Amino acid sequence: MSNKAILAIFSLLFLSICNVTAQTEQEEIQQLIDSKRAYDQEYGNTLVYKIQLFNGGEQEAYKISRDCRQYFPTLNDTVIFQSPEWKTQVVSFKTRLEADRVLRKIKKKFSSAIVLKDRL
Repeated sequence: MSNKAILAIFSLLFLSICNVTAQTEQEEIQQLIDSKRAYDQEYGNTLVYKIQLFNGGEQEAYKISRDCRQYFPTLNDTVIFQSPEWKTQVVSFKTRLEADRVLRKIKKKFSSAIVLKDRL
């Protein structure tokens, strides 16, 4: 067998091994991505958007919460304490676009409202 034939055989063998390796790596990468998505859904590592209406004292935070329920009864708001401040937030939007749309309405009553990113 000539050197060219041997080289051609080894070249074909090498290329087929590389192709199989590339496919295997792509499959492994896709499996890792799928595993990460499943983990995020199960253990709450999902990115969400919140609208923060207030940041400050406890009494004012609860007052803002009552006002929010009066003006926007369909929105779910919550008051949380993150030392050293209380926060009134409207939770949780899946997309920034959705949060921005609601923010435009909220800003008419709560001019200092802002959109925040958070993880569940």
